[in-house]
Amino acid sequence: MLVKTNAIVLSKIRYGDNDVIVKCYTKNRGIVSYLLRGVLKSKKSNSKIAYYQPLSQLEIEENYRANQSLHFITDVRLSVPYHNMHTNIIKAAVVMFLSEVLTTTLKEEEANPSLYEFLETTLQWLDHETDFANFHLLFLLELSKHLGFYPDGSQSGFPYFNLRSGSFELNPETPYTISGENLTVLKQLLGIQFDRLDTIKLHSKQRQAFLNLLLLYFELHLSDFRKPKSLQVFNEVFH
Repeated sequence: MLVKTNAIVLSKIRYGDNDVIVKCYTKNRGIVSYLLRGVLKSKKSNSKIAYYQPLSQLEIEENYRANQSLHFITDVRLSVPYHNMHTNIIKAAVVMFLSEVLTTTLKEEEANPSLYEFLETTLQWLDHETDFANFHLLFLLELSKHLGFYPDGSQSGFPYFNLRSGSFELNPETPYTISGENLTVLKQLLGIQFDRLDTIKLHSKQRQAFLNLLLLYFELHLSDFRKPKSLQVFNEVFH
């Protein structure tokens, strides 16, 4: 059955000599893996692989068959052509890092319209912005909302935040309780809109420290989460 859907590319790996497996987050069915046959066979067919850069937004027609682990794309085009997401070296580093995070965290093979819309709109925002130094921090924090462990801000006036429980506290109860600069940054980011990110002024060490905290937060709430392998490259380019 031929089905059309929008999709965001998460990752791709080589399969055999000439084939590639692409993992996408689709609007209609969540995570789907596609086998691209022969795309590495010749220069002509290899041109098709250009569509499948990390976090590209596509409109695809697929040959869908229920109960298959790999599906096949019959037609593809860019639904949102990016301006400089893959050519700006700093944005490309952000894309590489976030695509690895999303590949690790997104598992469900079912539609989640609000999550898809979040990915779609925030990536387009990043593509058009010139001041995006704090984008990845807010992106990860907002992603935690869709994954079910967004910080409980009902007691945000308290002087500590417990990473394990995801709530603010009066006293430091565990080794995973934070305060100081990281707490200040967390409070600044909670509830802020992406268009207001430029009002938060952080230097590179503050940004890197809070990123490490966010990754620990993900590790504590997602049992199979591991720090992205691209983290070191990301820090070198971005910070």
